[in-house]
Amino acid sequence: MSSVTQADIQTGNSGTRLKRKSNFSGICKRFCRNKMAVVSLVVIVLLVLIAIFADFVAPYDYAKQDIANRFLMPCLAHPLGTDNFGRDLLSRIIYGGRISLLVAIMSVAISLVCGGFLGATAGYFGGRYESIVMRIMDIIMAIPAFLLAVSISSMLGSGLQNTALAIAVGGIPSSARMLRATVLQLKDQQFTEAARAMGNSDMAIIFKHILPNTLSPILVDCTLKIGMSILQISGLSFVGLGVQPPTPEWGSILAGGREYIRDFWPLSTFPGIAIVMAMCAFNLLGDGLRDALDPRMKR
Repeated sequence: MSSVTQADIQTGNSGTRLKRKSNFSGICKRFCRNKMAVVSLVVIVLLVLIAIFADFVAPYDYAKQDIANRFLMPCLAHPLGTDNFGRDLLSRIIYGGRISLLVAIMSVAISLVCGGFLGATAGYFGGRYESIVMRIMDIIMAIPAFLLAVSISSMLGSGLQNTALAIAVGGIPSSARMLRATVLQLKDQQFTEAARAMGNSDMAIIFKHILPNTLSPILVDCTLKIGMSILQISGLSFVGLGVQPPTPEWGSILAGGREYIRDFWPLSTFPGIAIVMAMCAFNLLGDGLRDALDPRMKR
């Protein structure tokens, strides 16, 4: 009897592994059918690698000035030209991408942790606590995200951490609402009832049993938010409230070229292209992941 039971257990475990492998294979196939999402993934991987290895990829020091070679048009020595201080524009855009991606990831992580905790607990416990939390989220959502980021950044001051925090506050409500809706669907499922019957605490059920089943919507939400965060970071730097010079950031580089836009177009054009390319890549990747992870898309 015991040998049969052991065999059944092994068969069940093998079946579970095969099912997971089949699900992952199906997700990959659906994702690969979306050509724009695949191209976006390649672009994002390249951006991340360039940002990580900026010290080796950038041809010049981003802060090195060469007044004798100001406003050089794109050439062999400077592929994207130089700025008003003679600094290599390609190097500044490469290092600026590192700053933009870092601040975007920091802001999304903060909004996910704070909003996810509030949304998950509100959806699980319900009652007056849920009403209070969600009404606070509604109030925050009523304020335009960029206006809220400008207000917070004005109070906290500039800098990487303050910029990330200013942008993160505007992203907390969407994370909270997303996690709340998902938890409401999962908290009465059989696996949560079984965990509750086994004596698990409410927090253990939320973090060990419910949240692991929300990874798909979390992944899609974070991917889309990174693209929007890059745009907001650039906007704050453009108006002088984000990352401050001489630290390169796409928005601040773009702002530095405003007064020369009629006479020297590369200083405003190339950082603008970088912002649009990164934002579109993350948005298209998020759309592709959403379609690939949606069970209704199986065929």
